[in-house]
Amino acid sequence: MKFELKGLYVITDKKLIERPFFIESVEKALSGGANILQLREKETDYDEIVYLGKELLKISRLYSVPLIINDSPQLVREIGADGVHLGKGDTTIENARNIIGEDKIIGVSCYGQIERGLDAQVKGADYVAFGTPYNTPTKPGRKPTSFSTLKEAKAKITKIPIFAIGGITKENAQDVLATGVDGIAVITSVFGSDNPKTACIELSQILNN
Repeated sequence: MKFELKGLYVITDKKLIERPFFIESVEKALSGGANILQLREKETDYDEIVYLGKELLKISRLYSVPLIINDSPQLVREIGADGVHLGKGDTTIENARNIIGEDKIIGVSCYGQIERGLDAQVKGADYVAFGTPYNTPTKPGRKPTSFSTLKEAKAKITKIPIFAIGGITKENAQDVLATGVDGIAVITSVFGSDNPKTACIELSQILNN
């Protein structure tokens, strides 16, 4: 299945979503218009991540949304997910590609480093993610990335989509999109809200204007 990588990218956080309502909350987000879903589970047992991933895959298929797994190409293969998102401490793009295959998605975090994004593009990543000037509770101590860096990244990284991530809300999303990025990735704005569906509808409206 071929997916268009743009728009609203939602990322789970078990600190924000109570486990009994995990699947339900994610489905609400997808029903509200999320375009991409990432299962991000830090310090969770392997078997539990596999279970959650397979449950989310059923839902993501209903909405024709790609399911990305954070950090682990092995989990992507076991779950049957659509791709992996790699950070600094994770395996290389080349190794991930060998594990998950040519038809899967690889995303890379760039931490405001344009050179890292250019390198990821050359090595076959399918999208990259850059931070924003905003603080975010999910990444305390993160060094902010200026809007000018986002604009420069968009001008130089021309073959793959760029997502902005970090503290993005419905109040500031328009300013982020004005840099030219292809989409926004959010955690707290959706899964920290009272209603993930409403939050996604509101953000999607801003993206589609």
